[in-house]
Amino acid sequence: MRPALPSLQQRAHAMRQVETFDAVVVGGGPSGATAAADLARLGRSVLLLDRAGRIKPCGGAIPPRLLREFDIPDSLLVARVRAARIVSPRAREAQMPIADGFVGMVDRLDFDEWLRARAATVGATRRRGLFERLERGADGALLVHYKLASGEVQQVRARAVIGADGALSAVARQAIPGAERARFVFAYHEIIRSPAANATDFDAERCDVYYRGELSPDFYSWIFPHGATTSVGTGSAQKGFALRGAVGALREVAGLDGAETLRREGAPIPLRPLPRWDNGRDVVLAGDAAGVVAPASGEGIYYAMLGGRLAAEAVEAMHASGDARALRSARRRFMKSHGQVFWILGMMQRFWYANDARRERFVNICRDADVQQLTWDAYMNKELVRAKPMAHMRIFAKNMAHLLGLAAA
Repeated sequence: MRPALPSLQQRAHAMRQVETFDAVVVGGGPSGATAAADLARLGRSVLLLDRAGRIKPCGGAIPPRLLREFDIPDSLLVARVRAARIVSPRAREAQMPIADGFVGMVDRLDFDEWLRARAATVGATRRRGLFERLERGADGALLVHYKLASGEVQQVRARAVIGADGALSAVARQAIPGAERARFVFAYHEIIRSPAANATDFDAERCDVYYRGELSPDFYSWIFPHGATTSVGTGSAQKGFALRGAVGALREVAGLDGAETLRREGAPIPLRPLPRWDNGRDVVLAGDAAGVVAPASGEGIYYAMLGGRLAAEAVEAMHASGDARALRSARRRFMKSHGQVFWILGMMQRFWYANDARRERFVNICRDADVQQLTWDAYMNKELVRAKPMAHMRIFAKNMAHLLGLAAA
């Protein structure tokens, strides 16, 4: 005998028993944790859902503007970088000292956890769980299904969902048209124990960036100090490129092959912002899920946190107005502030990273004082520097000379 189906009244009662949140934030990295904290401070009920054991390979660099805007304590900084060294395919170097200030370095293991804990402190409900799927209830409400470490699957109702679950975002692929066509650089790094002072050419206050085809055919490789530890990594969009072998070669070149390896991590990094971040109803993306990693540099922490903040503000606007079109504001506001920078950096990456001959010229350009000053100004303040027209004209002339082969590499 077929069992009787639950009545409409029974189904409605079951729906009422399911927890309901104003927002469910999927992903507890810098973007998701920032969104959860901001919405919780506004008095919204928020579930921050994060899977266990996730650490993204990342150089860990953050600009001073991030410290100010997101109220990050200096105690989270594990190092202060005061210079960069750019190394060409022919091992020629460009030294880029920071004239005034520093770049802060964080360890993502501790930094991300601090952000999640802060979100919980200001009122977000925090849970460990693996997001599985979105589903529409009988009443049209959005149901978020997730799996606990025990294997048990649970669900909650969400008036809005912020997908901050990384470059291969399951939320994006289920809810946002076109998200499956995103392109990536694949990054891999090894966290090593930093060498003793004067043991090698290593400098605890300097980031080293290598532009060399054998280490990365279309991106760059890095050595970023984190105090007691150091990130040594590389990235490439070229499928089949041996990232682990390239990092091994980089460690040998830098005299770090004998350093103790503490952990290894790899993950995709998006190449450009997605053309759409929301579903027009109740889902919006943030961070890597939205594609907000700067081309050419691969920098993402500041842009991720800003994206999380803008997503939170878009969700709050939707709740306040009842108009789902408010979700569009997250992408619109981000691109208005940073779209031009992303476009310029994308052009730089496509041209200068194309082969070693161009990389050699690119490193030569980095020796220029005008280039260095404008680069650091733009990085520190996260905006194009428009107040120095003569410097821009000189840089344009030098770039043209290199492009046309009139300048020596």
